[in-house]
Amino acid sequence: MEMKQFQTTLLTAAKEAGFQEAEMYYENSTSFNCKIFEGAIDSYETSEEGGVGFRGLFDGKMGYAYTEKLEEASIAYLIDQAKENAMILDEDDGTTIFEGSDNYNTFTYYNEALEQVPTEKKIALIQSIEQKVLNYDPRITSVNYCLYQDFSEEKMLANDQGLSLNEKQNGLIIFVSAIAKEGEEIKSGMAIKLSRDFNELDAETIAKEAAEEALAQLGEQSIPSKKYPIIMRHDASASLLATFTPIFSAENTQKNQSLLKGKVGETIASPAYTVVDDPYHPLSLWGTNFDGEGVATKKQTIVEAGQLKTLFHNRKTAKKDQVETTANAQKSSYKGTLSVGPINLYIEPGTKSREELIGNLQEGVFITDLAGLHSGVNPISGDFSVAASGFYIKDGKIDVPIKQMTVAGNYFDYLKHVEAVGTDLQFAPGGYGSPSLYIKELSVTVDD
Repeated sequence: MEMKQFQTTLLTAAKEAGFQEAEMYYENSTSFNCKIFEGAIDSYETSEEGGVGFRGLFDGKMGYAYTEKLEEASIAYLIDQAKENAMILDEDDGTTIFEGSDNYNTFTYYNEALEQVPTEKKIALIQSIEQKVLNYDPRITSVNYCLYQDFSEEKMLANDQGLSLNEKQNGLIIFVSAIAKEGEEIKSGMAIKLSRDFNELDAETIAKEAAEEALAQLGEQSIPSKKYPIIMRHDASASLLATFTPIFSAENTQKNQSLLKGKVGETIASPAYTVVDDPYHPLSLWGTNFDGEGVATKKQTIVEAGQLKTLFHNRKTAKKDQVETTANAQKSSYKGTLSVGPINLYIEPGTKSREELIGNLQEGVFITDLAGLHSGVNPISGDFSVAASGFYIKDGKIDVPIKQMTVAGNYFDYLKHVEAVGTDLQFAPGGYGSPSLYIKELSVTVDD
């Protein structure tokens, strides 16, 4: 059944079935990924997934349903399921269908040329990357992961209030992990590249980054366990930001699951720290001109020079807090109900290069990777204790790689201890970005 016809028929049938309001959300995504090992294809997969999510207000309560099948029989199924789900709710949760914003941005998240790249060219690229990594240095013994992945997604949101929105986006990710060996010591290093432009990819540059990351880890040494000034590299900083992002959710503050409840307008971080949610940031592969409810998105500052300016809101949480929505309603997929979350959340870059941040320290630790972020973190209390990789800083220079270590602290203290912010903003997969940060101190425990 053609999508426009399906939409019109569904919304008309919902009205006839007694729904006071109704909305349809369509999503279709395709992906391709290929992994190379020793020059040959190790795995190869193309996939397509999609369907329709329906929600409607019946007897004052919002019911949800979804289907993968765009056929006439699915319309009655969606209506019956949503009606049943609405009827079992104890009370109205305050959710309504949105009539639409006055204006929407027209930012483009889709590159038609990426869709036209032949599969053979994609495979040849990662074969070339793998070979260049292996040829980089005799101490590089293998490439244990060399993956190319691209994706394309189309979504549409329409309702009986007259709103009709649609959008497409695509992008690619390359992930390479190299293994270096010297004597009995074995270390790994990785490189990740995000882009919407296949032609900007340079196999030599990607291979060099992965190889040098692995080689730099060789020759590890122990240092005394104590509190050190920290330079948190951009990718490690972004992963920590992603882990603690739920503290900025109004949904969580309203459930007493965030210590930021009641803190809007207060200082929660150092003056050097500013956090922005920007749906249109060119360095990220993710973005949208409308949120999961159809509200027009906008660039907004969450923390400005240490002061909490707002939490993430959808229309339901905003109504409860008596504020305007921040257009952060999220749908994980056409199957999901509405939640709250960021689009492209990043720490705003400062004025000092990473080298300048390091150069200011007589002694410190340069953290390049954090592991165990889901098991060693308490997002409510802010406490964290996680495995880390990195280097000892001595006399303003990188000295030696450090043996396996654990860094520990409290995230709310961490925010107040940001002394300076670097210029090297980069985004990680998932829409989280950060430059390198200079943190006053964290506890570092090093294995003997």
